[in-house]
Amino acid sequence: MPHHDDPFRPSSPPSSAPLVRTRRGRRTLEFAPGDIQSEMLLARPDALTLDYLRAMMGFVLFQPRPRRIVMVGLGGGSLAKFCHRHFPAAHITVIELRADVIALRDAFHVPPDGPRFAVVHADAADWLAAHPGTADVLLVDGFDARGLPERLADAAFYADCRRALRPGGVLVANVFTYDPRYRDVMAALDGTFAGRICWFDKVAGNNRIVYALRQPADAATRRLAALARHRGFGAGLLNRLAIRFILAWIASRSVLAPPQLRSVRPRL
Repeated sequence: MPHHDDPFRPSSPPSSAPLVRTRRGRRTLEFAPGDIQSEMLLARPDALTLDYLRAMMGFVLFQPRPRRIVMVGLGGGSLAKFCHRHFPAAHITVIELRADVIALRDAFHVPPDGPRFAVVHADAADWLAAHPGTADVLLVDGFDARGLPERLADAAFYADCRRALRPGGVLVANVFTYDPRYRDVMAALDGTFAGRICWFDKVAGNNRIVYALRQPADAATRRLAALARHRGFGAGLLNRLAIRFILAWIASRSVLAPPQLRSVRPRL
């Protein structure tokens, strides 16, 4: 399977092989039976079906026109495919630790490597430390069969994430609220980004999708402060509607809007 090798790739593969299951028009990637890591609709392979992945697209509130998107974790490629389709002006780099997951990219319709898309086999912690100033948007969804990996849960990692962002860039971190390190992870994010973090309550079950900004512009700072104060828009229903609106705006901009209108900043 074609992919970019990298000097930061792991020396040995993890032990448990991923499971691919296809039923009722859906294909899933699982690290243990019933433990769904990624899900794809066969009729709409680029769609986002899981709530937490849909919530991660809220980064457009702060970076509506990213030029470089970096992702930690390929999984079944849901985020990669969605961004590849709907952000045609962006270059996308996906960092994946597991060669056996990368080997499944065709089964999940992940685009081939090309001028604006690459899957890199590497340890994300090492790769990000070596690539400062790389990303306008950094999406971290690096769970494995045991949860959040040790190297993706400490303050040093989030400091490297911050350095990997360009000024005005946004980190989107998927944090599981039942993880025993949850409070430590949230404290590390808050400290590393000097309090410039926010999230929407009640949009992703036990997953908390945290947005963290590096040196945002004044308008983004004001938006961040308002969202942080109300944990989104003040109520679970409003937050879920906001995510639906964001996804609809992304789709209309990239598919329905004429090219000259695709650079219009959303009024959110």
